[in-house]
Amino acid sequence: MPNVPPKQPWDDKVRQAAEQAEDEIKRVISYINDEVVPEVRRNGSAALKRAALELQRLAERIDQDHRPGPGRP
Repeated sequence: MPNVPPKQPWDDKVRQAAEQAEDEIKRVISYINDEVVPEVRRNGSAALKRAALELQRLAERIDQDHRPGPGRP
């Protein structure tokens, strides 16, 4: 019979901690997929629309600044 070293008590604790960590990571991933990603998608398009509007306003101001007006060559 091969000589098998006795199981260390910390082996079980480490294994248990790893299983708990894996379960917690799975819960975090599920939360991100179920709650965070949809929210970013909903609000992301609104943020892009707002940014596009602000960029359009900025472009109009730049155009106005570069147009020759009275007293401008």
